[in-house]
Amino acid sequence: MNKSLRYIAILAILPLFTAGLTLGTFEDVHALKSKGVGTSKYGSATDVCGVQLCSEIPGGKSAWEAKQEQTSPAPVPVSKTTESEEKMMAKADMGSELRLSRTNVPAEIPLHKGYHDGGEVYFIITDSSDPKHADIITENQGWKVELAPLLERTPKSALSSTYFFTNGISGSGVHGYQGEVFTSTPEQPSIYSALTSHIHVTWNDGYDARLLNSEDAIMTAEANGEITLSKAKVVLNMPQIIWPGGQMMVKEDTTLTDETPYGGGQILDIDTDEMTVTFIAHRGWGPDGRTIYYIVTDATPSGPANMMGVTSAPTSAKLIANAAAVDLFQFKNGIKGTGPLGFQPGIAAGAPGDANYSPMWRIFVIGWDDASSAQLLETIDDINAYKEAGLIDIGIARPMDSDHIVNCPFIDPFQ
Repeated sequence: MNKSLRYIAILAILPLFTAGLTLGTFEDVHALKSKGVGTSKYGSATDVCGVQLCSEIPGGKSAWEAKQEQTSPAPVPVSKTTESEEKMMAKADMGSELRLSRTNVPAEIPLHKGYHDGGEVYFIITDSSDPKHADIITENQGWKVELAPLLERTPKSALSSTYFFTNGISGSGVHGYQGEVFTSTPEQPSIYSALTSHIHVTWNDGYDARLLNSEDAIMTAEANGEITLSKAKVVLNMPQIIWPGGQMMVKEDTTLTDETPYGGGQILDIDTDEMTVTFIAHRGWGPDGRTIYYIVTDATPSGPANMMGVTSAPTSAKLIANAAAVDLFQFKNGIKGTGPLGFQPGIAAGAPGDANYSPMWRIFVIGWDDASSAQLLETIDDINAYKEAGLIDIGIARPMDSDHIVNCPFIDPFQ
């Protein structure tokens, strides 16, 4: 890759933290709690002998040290290394670089067909605020919908509305009837949101069901007494892939490697015959160090969205200080690796199965004060500890001097 292409690729990385990026202070949004510093599970301030507390050993620390002296092998003389050899050894130091395997993998996700204003919409369903709907849709589509309870806290101004049919014409809709009807698409960016409120449409007795493929048609049928509308207390994450007048970008180079850049699209293939879409799933860490994979479907502001090749969703900015969004930390220096910015992978404050999981992410940037002494951080507790010790700085990402939210559903790409 030449230098100009590499620069574009870096600009297109998920948090898009370039030299011109403005950062807010971490304390403006959150106050981290002190957890101590160190890699021991007991914390660095604890009296530790090897892998256990000194108090757990008969005779305490002095007895343990005496035993270490007795069992330590004699030192082996080594020849003095040259300056060039030292440089080679430093370059080979695995502590300075972390390259995870399967950093970018394909994730095939079921497509659904719905309607907007008479035209066809193809979309995916990744998350539900309600466990009942998560289970129903998971069984219906044969692909896991994650439970994201925090989505119920999404403000109305950040939601679109979608109509779901509970009876009538049989079809591929969530409840086994005709496809869903959307009130907006990315062609209406000021009101579009992948997060949708859920309105049930039920045909009344005595009326012949027919296809209703627009909100106007639904409103007319309701006015005629043919159908009954009722709001369901659930928010679904339903990113649109194809809509009347447009679709999400498909990546030109579909060969995935651990160094595949974020720019140029997040989709590898859209198949409306088999009703599947293949996303790139990116690897990272959950709050406790577990492996997670996520896809990227939309973002705000428009600059990062366009560079990543995802849908621009300005309404998501309304989540910047809302409980429906969760923190995701990325690294701008330190240990080199397969993270989005060329350093270690990022760490999320929540993951599937957690009460605080959400697909909507508020991005923070972590920078080491002394990048040459950076350590591998794997958990939220690690971040808290090193922040409290004054070894790292954390700032909220503000590309284009704007609020930055990314829709990154966490998924299992191997299901």
